[in-house]
Amino acid sequence: MPEEVLFKSERRQDRSEIAAHLRELAEKLESDGSFTLSGTGDSITMRVPASATFEVKAERETGSGPDELSVEFEIEWNDGDGNESEKTGFSIE
Repeated sequence: MPEEVLFKSERRQDRSEIAAHLRELAEKLESDGSFTLSGTGDSITMRVPASATFEVKAERETGSGPDELSVEFEIEWNDGDGNESEKTGFSIE
C-alpha cells in the first residue's frame, strides 16, 4: 500500500524540549485524542480513536559513520476506526 506523508518535521532539540512535546501529546491523547501538528506553514489535525495500535521500536543503524541509535513511537489506526486493538504488556521505565 502506498504511503502518503501528511506532515513531517525533523530538527535537533534539547532532551527537555522533546519531553515537553511528548507530555503535550500525552495530555491530548488522554483528553479527547485530538491534536494538531504544525510547523513551517504545514499543519494537520488528527484524532486518535479510543483504541489504537501502539508500536515501540529501538534500532541501531550501522554504516560508514558512527552507529546511530533511535527509538520510535508509532500510533496506528484505520481511517474511521473505533475498533479494539490487541492488548499487550508494555511499560516505559
